[in-house]
Amino acid sequence: MRADALERGGGTPAPELRDEAADLHRSLGRFLQLADAHLVRRGEAAGTQDLPLGTDWHWRPLIVRGRIRPGAAVAPQNGQHLGDEVALYHDCPHQALILRQVPNRRAADLAPYALTLEMMGFSGSYLSLALALPADLNPDLGRHHVIRLDATLHSERSIVVYGRLNIAQGPNTETILRQLGHPIDGRECRRTVEFDLGFAELSQRPVDKVWLDLIFEAPRMNAVTVTEAMLSRHPRAEM
Repeated sequence: MRADALERGGGTPAPELRDEAADLHRSLGRFLQLADAHLVRRGEAAGTQDLPLGTDWHWRPLIVRGRIRPGAAVAPQNGQHLGDEVALYHDCPHQALILRQVPNRRAADLAPYALTLEMMGFSGSYLSLALALPADLNPDLGRHHVIRLDATLHSERSIVVYGRLNIAQGPNTETILRQLGHPIDGRECRRTVEFDLGFAELSQRPVDKVWLDLIFEAPRMNAVTVTEAMLSRHPRAEM
């Protein structure tokens, strides 16, 4: 059944046909995201020359590599996703937030896209962006590793941002919290933070899931843009 037939009131589509169309829509959306990312693959190596010796894994989120559709979430619910990798968590009763992907246009930008979070009259007690890390990081991840975040951010007003790495093993989740240096103070700020897993209480069982939270302190009437984000892994120094 064609869409124009539905517009003319031409009957009700079968449930299985609607489900098939929904699956196709999701598949096409994912294809377009990956196709955009493929077009900028030549930029994947940008910035990797500064990674520590022994780095065996590095990754940029799709939201800075390729176009996300839809590209914005206005008045998002708690836990709402933008793309497959990013979710926004908050308790603002008025949902006075806008999360959107924007293009990077400067020649010096390493990533083709950026992520902007606008906070208008925020009245909640917490606000964080959760970034799901890919499963190919998990199989041999252990206490002998350091996970590193290299990010470039700027804000309209000074704001403190924390990074919290979360590692789930069965029913247990180990977390490591680090502040991203000095407050982001209205200028473009490059930040590097390392999460040393040697201090984490990890067991011998496989890692099920890893994600990174960016936590914003006192986010009222502000806007933060992440113009670059890259995560990498290298071995920790042996004592």
